[in-house]
Amino acid sequence: MGKGDRRSAKGKRFRHSFGRTRPRANKASRKKRSAGDGAQDS
Repeated sequence: MGKGDRRSAKGKRFRHSFGRTRPRANKASRKKRSAGDGAQDS
């Protein structure tokens, strides 16, 4: 149960994947967060 475990949340974060243990953020909060994080290049 570490980075190599696809079923654990840590493994999902390591692989940049989503599922039951690491659900995607809903569209409303994802849109709000990406607009306000200031990571865009100018």
